[in-house]
Amino acid sequence: MRRGIEYLFFAHAALWRSIDTKLAEAGLGRAHYRALYFIARQPGLTISDLLALLGITKQSLGRVVKELEARAMVTTRPGGRDRRAKELRLTDEGRAIEAAVFDLLRNAMSAAYTQAGQQAVTGFWQVSEALLPPRERERVRKLGSD
Repeated sequence: MRRGIEYLFFAHAALWRSIDTKLAEAGLGRAHYRALYFIARQPGLTISDLLALLGITKQSLGRVVKELEARAMVTTRPGGRDRRAKELRLTDEGRAIEAAVFDLLRNAMSAAYTQAGQQAVTGFWQVSEALLPPRERERVRKLGSD
């Protein structure tokens, strides 16, 4: 068990460190990237949906979104169904930085997947899914597959 927990801890840290330089070049942090990532996955995502996905406080997300808006990486507009809800979309600049950082993550994951083999990848996904609370599993499934 300890070995599995240690691998999770150190692998997570290494994966995120792999993007820190690129984020720093853009003057962004990991919280900014997490927001950009999920907005890229679901253009039109509302603030409340993003709050639920990230599991952070409204105040923390507010700071991140305001900074991304100020830097012309994200735009907000009233929701289509509920005008009070703010829908989030990436600008061209936001899409470009999200894609550049995603490339680094994809390359790291691809190399690890290749080294481990398909059976191990399937097992990794199964263990990762089992670690999620059931309501989170459905939320992840709804994101789709890419």
